[in-house]
Amino acid sequence: MKEVPDMNEILESHARIRPYIHNTPVLTSTFLDNLADGKIFLKCENFQKAGAFKSRGACNTVFLMTDEEACRGVATHSSGNHAAALARAASLRGIPCHVVMPSNSAAVKIEATRFYGGLVTFCEPVLAARESTLEEVISQTGAIEVHSYNDPRIIAGQATAALELVTNFPDLDIVMAPVGGGGLLSGTALSVKYFSPDTRVFGAEPAQADDAFRSFQSRTFIRSEKPDTIADGLRTSLGSITFRIIVDEVDGILTVTEESIIQAMLIIWERMKIIIEPSSAVPVAALLTYPELFRKKRTGIIISGGNVDLRDLPWK
Repeated sequence: MKEVPDMNEILESHARIRPYIHNTPVLTSTFLDNLADGKIFLKCENFQKAGAFKSRGACNTVFLMTDEEACRGVATHSSGNHAAALARAASLRGIPCHVVMPSNSAAVKIEATRFYGGLVTFCEPVLAARESTLEEVISQTGAIEVHSYNDPRIIAGQATAALELVTNFPDLDIVMAPVGGGGLLSGTALSVKYFSPDTRVFGAEPAQADDAFRSFQSRTFIRSEKPDTIADGLRTSLGSITFRIIVDEVDGILTVTEESIIQAMLIIWERMKIIIEPSSAVPVAALLTYPELFRKKRTGIIISGGNVDLRDLPWK
């Protein structure tokens, strides 16, 4: 697969993973429409297998492997959703999955990873420790690394969520997704470019973890340092591949406060009666923060996941 997946590779990825994922529903809300003074369409990956969009990229990658590669097993470092998704994909193929997780990972995500058969090793919650611990695990097991976002197979898989969205709603003015490492946003941007070229693409990011915003503005890669956000899935830095796609194909990145993330999360829980995690609430928070951008527009939002520790809610 090319470093930047093309149209056919995204279509082939969608066909490859179809038996293993949900074609998730798109929900609407009159309350949200009135709040935004536009039409809002939520692509609900919180209803995806393993609870997040990550199942798309993980399944695509695992089922692209040759038998010789797959028999070695897979390995990754992840704070949660990619860990569970890769463990599930590996179990579907009958191969081992080794996961390095930061010690401060959400309990619900640790439990999900183990439920799907992931073999978990904990490390200190800093990138250097994650990477060095993963190197040790790979050297001991011979497993193949599957990066959580900086991999064209992962990006092509994540792109299938936006492919489904714009196929079913071909007249959207804007599509928006949260951005952490950039796998979802870069995949979303590619699908929109190929399949709905008149639609604009925005990323949404916590202001307290705004490396993607600063990288986008400066057109220079800036690594995330000491991110401090409730949106735990968005604390990672962009990768070399995702950075280039986002700079080339995304129209803008919007930053939001912690308070607006919690407010947006609560609105979706209360008004739509669905569970979304803080990272999913970030683009909804952008609707509240930048109303002029979305007024009178038809906007699709990728709701990235719904894996929340119900024992530790931000409004308790």
